[in-house]
Amino acid sequence: MAQTPRIIKTKVGIIGGGPAGLMLSHLLSKSGIDNLVVEMRDHETIRNTHRAGILEAQAVKMLTESGVDGRVLTDGDEHAGIDLRFNGESHPLDFRDLVDATVTLYAQNEVFVDLAAARQRDGGDVRYNCEVTEIMDMETSTPKFRFTDAEGTLFEVHADVIVGADGSRSFARRQMPDTVRKDFKVAYPFAWFGILTEAPKSSPELIYANSPHGFALISQRSETVQRMYFQCDPNEDVNAWSDDQIWSELQKRVDGPDNFQLKTGKIFDKTVLGFRSFVREPLSHGRMFLIGDAGHTVPPTGAKGLNLAFADVKVLFEALDSFFSTGSDKLLGGYSDLALKRVWKAQNFSYWMTSMLHTPVNADPFMAKRALGELETVTSSRYGQQYLAESYTGWPHS
Repeated sequence: MAQTPRIIKTKVGIIGGGPAGLMLSHLLSKSGIDNLVVEMRDHETIRNTHRAGILEAQAVKMLTESGVDGRVLTDGDEHAGIDLRFNGESHPLDFRDLVDATVTLYAQNEVFVDLAAARQRDGGDVRYNCEVTEIMDMETSTPKFRFTDAEGTLFEVHADVIVGADGSRSFARRQMPDTVRKDFKVAYPFAWFGILTEAPKSSPELIYANSPHGFALISQRSETVQRMYFQCDPNEDVNAWSDDQIWSELQKRVDGPDNFQLKTGKIFDKTVLGFRSFVREPLSHGRMFLIGDAGHTVPPTGAKGLNLAFADVKVLFEALDSFFSTGSDKLLGGYSDLALKRVWKAQNFSYWMTSMLHTPVNADPFMAKRALGELETVTSSRYGQQYLAESYTGWPHS
């Protein structure tokens, strides 16, 4: 016999309890807007999924000024620039001097921890280990979705608005009718081989290196743990690489006449990070709205993923706040177009950084030299540096 679902009524039903979904839930609750968050994974799985994070200053403000937690200020690592390294030479970009802005290195799983703690502290209704199985009535004033919890109990959520914040494999996104949606995507012929290592910092700032052997990113996480990447085949097997082989590969991609040497240590995490660009248009249908990776993904070169998600949250929260306080759906109707303006700017910047810094598979000598010419153009011009700095540190939130 089919189970009769238990009915839950709320104003905003949020599918997905990662940073984007939790940030939206937090802001809504602060404005007195009732909401429910349903997440497929358990808290510990998300907490222990290591993902790098480079937060724009506006994302840091969203966390701190909304009363989430100040850990991003005490545990985060503020950076005032990057180094572009090519032809074996480093070219520092000073973001403070160029655009009076900084970014903060703070892992995405730490952002999740802070937001989850804030929702628990404030009595938020966040349910983990729940699988959404159906979304109904999106085009009505009472959209609904069904989910089962860890015990197999079936629930049906009746809301005024549904938000899909369930990541790049979004169930919510797949429920939009084929007749109203269009997808834009690019697949890249390479990936990043990423490591976490117990080592001191090799450089005070992030190094983005273009070399004949392929791209490398020398990043940081703390004084004792560092994160680094090198360009690889998407099908690379991390277990086929010894620590010595990894360090040798990273070192040859940053070698130069200045004899720059990486500081090495024990590698305790290895992963291959795939590359793709994706945008769903529109980011809404009826009373369902997509935010973050549910609506778009970018390659990590431009450090835009989580920042774009928070920008979506800002736009959607303001639209929802207006809707519930005035009854007008004007801002909700404009959400997709407004959010997509920033999404496409970020897609352009991420694609540009990726193509400029990576060595194409079976590289045409002309294209490799062209990329070096572009790097020379950017680093030799204050205006070029300012464009990169402004895009990297982030545009004003709408």
